[in-house]
Amino acid sequence: MLRFKMMLTRTAMGWLILILTGFSPSSGQDHWLAGTGRSAITPTEPLMMAGYASRTTPATKKNIDLWAKVLVLEDHTGNRGVLISLDLVGIGRLLSQRVCQRLNESFGLERDQIAIFTSHTHSGPVVGRNLAPMHFMLAEESQQKQIESYADRLVDEIQSAVGMAIKTSEPSRVQWGNGKATFAVNRRENKPYDAIKKKRATGTLAGPIDHDVPVLSVRDLSGKLRAIVFGYACHATTLASSQWDGDYPGYAQIELEKAHPECTAMFWAGCGADQNPLPRRTLELAKEYGAELARAVNDVLAAPMPILQPKLVSTYDETKLQLQGIPDSEQLSQSAKSTNRYESSRAKILQKQLQDGGSIPDTYPYPIAVWKLGKEINFVHLGGEVVVDYALRLKDELNGTRTWVAGYANDVMAYIPSRRVLAEGGYEGGGSNVYYGLPGLWHPDSEAKIINAVHDLDEQVRRP
Repeated sequence: MLRFKMMLTRTAMGWLILILTGFSPSSGQDHWLAGTGRSAITPTEPLMMAGYASRTTPATKKNIDLWAKVLVLEDHTGNRGVLISLDLVGIGRLLSQRVCQRLNESFGLERDQIAIFTSHTHSGPVVGRNLAPMHFMLAEESQQKQIESYADRLVDEIQSAVGMAIKTSEPSRVQWGNGKATFAVNRRENKPYDAIKKKRATGTLAGPIDHDVPVLSVRDLSGKLRAIVFGYACHATTLASSQWDGDYPGYAQIELEKAHPECTAMFWAGCGADQNPLPRRTLELAKEYGAELARAVNDVLAAPMPILQPKLVSTYDETKLQLQGIPDSEQLSQSAKSTNRYESSRAKILQKQLQDGGSIPDTYPYPIAVWKLGKEINFVHLGGEVVVDYALRLKDELNGTRTWVAGYANDVMAYIPSRRVLAEGGYEGGGSNVYYGLPGLWHPDSEAKIINAVHDLDEQVRRP
């Protein structure tokens, strides 16, 4: 009841502002309430970097800041959605739950109203227990405490940014469009990487890709651009240095905010688990790819963009995905002695679960959300590092380029291979699971379960 009264009060205030500025509800010019917030999340102390196992010392310097950014959208009936973008490699289930619990206690937000997107930059800090066998379990005790302390700070910073966005909400017009950027390359199908330039020049790059750049713009009633939300399906792995950096998504956001003063630019990563920015490994390339992505967004902003009616319907669910090949106690004992330190680290984590009276689960609660924006956009949020097959399939089965599919959302627990990639194997097909601490491989039916769950949620948001 309290949440309903708060929503009603805010909605009434919004309509009062519209009327005072000359807007008539009967004029057909429907508007949203929208607000933005941000908070710097660059580590202020030496901290281990996430994404690459080869790093062994804490990072102490930065190229650019890392950010938590927020866009709050509220439709004319009081339905509210909160989009959170983080310049991080990912967050795990427990930290995601902590964030959502804090936002519920502070602002009355329910789980389906919250979308947490991570850019998957490999130049950000280790976050909580995410990628624990690779990072957390191998760090010294003092660094483990620092990692935990940073996770605590992150929850506070997100809460602050959300509060800022709610406080600054004002009547706004929301529009959408799609652009193109072409630097993403299917990394499984185009090895060796030193041949990429020649293949690109001759048009012989292979494998499925998704070069769409979905764009959402938010303007106040005077036409001033206040927020840009955009996505792209590609790993943020241009860089491999030891300095904090948002990689190409960070530079794209910087370019857009330079071009549009007082605007907040936010990035969400698409299904780019098997896509790399190639060539890579220099700061100049990270800036170049960021500039290319920003140009694609600006091209969309410069063209006529359809207006989204102020209607938001949000759903969230968790689907149990089966894991296969779960080890028993004897197998864990053997793995704990492995000379492969990541195998050993994972085994010790699982052994501790058993020692603490728990069990090794053979399923995982996989998070899926679908938001319907206006009558046009189906915004699908998938957890984990999702391969491009999912986006291509869902666009084909749902609503074409009006279907936006984000990966790395809400919980980054592992790679999410399609049935095809799982059968092919390799790093994305299961070799990476050890670094995330999953006790086994995904079942071949996982793709079908995820797709069916998306269709079920999509049907829910389509209902009157």
